[in-house]
Amino acid sequence: MTTTDLSAVGAGFSDLALGSQAVFRAALEALSHPGRIVDLPHDAQVPSRGHAASAALLLALLDPDCKLWLSPSLAASDAAAWLRFHSGCTLVDDPAQAQFAWIASSDEAPPLERFAQGTDVAPEQSATCVVDVPSLADGDEDEGWTLRGPGIRTQTRLCVDGLPSEMAHRLVAQRAAQQAAFPRGVDLFLATQHQIVGLPRTTRIELED
Repeated sequence: MTTTDLSAVGAGFSDLALGSQAVFRAALEALSHPGRIVDLPHDAQVPSRGHAASAALLLALLDPDCKLWLSPSLAASDAAAWLRFHSGCTLVDDPAQAQFAWIASSDEAPPLERFAQGTDVAPEQSATCVVDVPSLADGDEDEGWTLRGPGIRTQTRLCVDGLPSEMAHRLVAQRAAQQAAFPRGVDLFLATQHQIVGLPRTTRIELED
């Protein structure tokens, strides 16, 4: 049985209540305004693996009743022990069992259909996936993802720089396939080291070829 040296686990928020509330407000802003790039300041001593904003976001959202799936490189890193110690969450090997998932930018993401989708009666039982991406920027008329849906006045543009084209097209195609199953579906956060973007299941994404 492998034991964890808790002395090597970094600290969480210096003030748990205030730190969690600040991050939670940022998460709500991101989900309420899909495509808006939201700063996520915090003072947690995040793990060495994975993006800092992702770690802080999950630290604020997880509790002992939550099940978390980590992509392979994160599961094998200090991120697993850090989140378990500070949130009390349970780590699971099957994405379908998880309420939350964290996917490192270097890991291949499982198809969205493998995560919990919720039901027509209880759509809130679906998973929320946090995906690390290299960088985020506002798009212009000639570049970026086109986003439409609730929380967006007409449309907005988002550049996810550094994400391989094949991965981006696969993710967008999977999201489009899920639209027919609404209100079931997976909610997404994209995260860099210091910022997040919310992409709830209601957001329609178009990607230029």
